[in-house]
Formats: sequence, structure tokens, C-alpha cells
Amino acid sequence: MPGQPDDTFKLTVTGIPENGTIPEKYVFNDWGCTGDNISPGLEWRGAPEGTKSFALTLYDPDAPTGSGFWHWVIFNIPADATGIPEDVANSGGLPAPAIAGRTDWGAPGYGGPVPPPGDAPHRYVFTLHALGVEALPLDDQASAAMVGFMIHQNRIASTTFTARYGR
Repeated sequence: MPGQPDDTFKLTVTGIPENGTIPEKYVFNDWGCTGDNISPGLEWRGAPEGTKSFALTLYDPDAPTGSGFWHWVIFNIPADATGIPEDVANSGGLPAPAIAGRTDWGAPGYGGPVPPPGDAPHRYVFTLHALGVEALPLDDQASAAMVGFMIHQNRIASTTFTARYGR
């Protein structure tokens, strides 16, 4: 309805157009890629009633692994948060008590896109989950699979944002 606030649960990624191409500054800097590996800024609104915390995942379902590739996992983001600043993975500015979990890179933190050369552009799916618990009982060494299990056990709602990258 015109004039009414939009309270739909929605995630945006600053500096990246939805369904568009991920800029080089967010791309990994190894394995043949020369990006800056800066984590993008995120903003969200419209969290559902009952949200006690958030979790964020960044997943490449097109990675040639048989199980995709987890590029970023953050959980225990406080319920009053409405975003995460750009380059938080390098600057350490996560809102307390948020925790960056272990990704498929083998360590906590952000690792940008790095699809194999010649592949069609991969989809990178950012998903913000509203959770009905204040904290997941995990630490920064929890695998993305374990964090995902706990997210699915406690999720109220989720919102996704997809962008692409290929080389």
C-alpha cells in the first residue's frame, strides 16, 4: 500500500547489484585471482518478530566440489544489528558477540569468489537467517556444516541475495 513502511525481511549487499557481477575488490587474491578479498558491506531490514539473533552465510552452489563451497559464515549477530560494515573480515568490526566461523577455506573469515577459469559465472548466495535463539552454542572452529545444522534448527526466517562472478 502506498505510504506504508516496507517491513519485508530483506538483505542488500552494498556495492554489488542483485543478480549482477561481483566487483574485483570482493574477489579472492590467490588461485589465479587478483582481487582485494574485501568482505562486502551488508544491510538488512524487516526482521521478523521473535528474532533473537542473526546468522549470515555466503555459499557458492556451483563450485566443482560435489557439495558447493562456503565462503563466509557469521553467527550470533545481535538482534538489534541492521548491517555489517565493508571489510569487517579484515578490520575485526563484527558487532559483539558475533562470531566468524570456519569456512571451506579451512579457517574463520571471509574468502571471496574464485571460480575455476572457463566455468560459467558462479552464483554466490548471501543468506541472512533470523534465529529464535540469542546464540548458537558454537565457537569459531565450528564447520560451516555444523553452523548450518544449528541455523536450520533455530531459523524463524531467511532472506537471500545472489550475485555472480566468473573468469
